[in-house]
Amino acid sequence: MSSSTSSANLDKESPVTIELVRPEDTPEVLAMLKTFFFKDEPLNTFLDLGECKELEQFSVKPLKDNCSYKALNKKGEIIGVFINGLMRRPSPTEPADKLADPCEHPKFQKILSLMDHLEEKFNIFDLYPNENCILDGKILSVNSNYRGCGIAGKLTERAYEYMREHQISVYHVLCSSHYSARVMEKLGFHEVYKMNYADYKPQGAVVFKPALPHVAARVLVKELDQDKPKSVL
Repeated sequence: MSSSTSSANLDKESPVTIELVRPEDTPEVLAMLKTFFFKDEPLNTFLDLGECKELEQFSVKPLKDNCSYKALNKKGEIIGVFINGLMRRPSPTEPADKLADPCEHPKFQKILSLMDHLEEKFNIFDLYPNENCILDGKILSVNSNYRGCGIAGKLTERAYEYMREHQISVYHVLCSSHYSARVMEKLGFHEVYKMNYADYKPQGAVVFKPALPHVAARVLVKELDQDKPKSVL
């Protein structure tokens, strides 16, 4: 996961509402990500990814799980999104699908290959043997004009409500950006795995050398206490 939450002046007293992202919101969500997220994500920037339909499709694919949330200003405009998906315990007998295999965009394929590698090295379900379903935070992005309004926290709190409603105990995020990891730590997440980009050498050479301070991909989690037994969605 990455986040975009940079600056500008705005009336911070303006009311903000948090709602579920619906399929009809997809074009507006994509427009916001193009403006405030894609171009600032450190791996995209390093690779000079540019226009990438595969990235767009990948980014909105989790919306079908109905656990992503949008922040709206008083005009009803989307000013923040937290795109989430559901991770289910993989089958012990069936190999996991590789994200990179079907991708035809050579630059974005490098990013997906990194994600595949991280999944091979660290399986979140090994850390939580009693969990069968985990909430996966994919993208957190806030309109730069609304920085400092607590929108990231409000979006995350609404996701916690979803977790409680569905007896999900673990919230997982993969942070490619130093700043996104810092945001999640401020929200109470803690690191369970880290891989320095300098150590990722699938063909013997370093693939990613993003600008400082982005030096590692980090997996962070937040555990919620549940009073009821857990269920598989």
